[in-house]
Amino acid sequence: MAPLIWIIHGPNLNLLGRREVPIYGKTTLADINHRLESLGRDLGFEVRATQGDGEGEVVRAIHAAWDAGAAGILINPGALAHYSYAVRDALAAVLAAGLPIVEVHLTNVHAREEWRHTLVTAPATTGQVVGFGPASYELGLRALAGRAGSDGG
Repeated sequence: MAPLIWIIHGPNLNLLGRREVPIYGKTTLADINHRLESLGRDLGFEVRATQGDGEGEVVRAIHAAWDAGAAGILINPGALAHYSYAVRDALAAVLAAGLPIVEVHLTNVHAREEWRHTLVTAPATTGQVVGFGPASYELGLRALAGRAGSDGG
């Protein structure tokens, strides 16, 4: 059985492909998940994806990944990255337990509105990939696979 990488998509990411297309593009969340599942197989991992619009849903997904014995978490917390200390604390708990975490954002949050420049979740992750559109997820998965011990990473 292949090791598991848990993908967590935060609020509003279910609207990708039709939400603010000039900013986020036409790629849907289903497209991203399909690409990650395929890349995960190529890297020797099972990929399980979930999406939640609420802070509690995202926290529960982080806990579920840890409980399931995931080899790592790839997370796009969306707007929660800027203010959710509950998500940050959940990430910190699993990171301290040795679970690598890569945070991704489709856009370069540091080149956008000033309020987006602060990522309260960032200190509770292994690393971040921002600004490469849907490829941010793929780059993050490759980095996570390498950190989680994949031969293909």
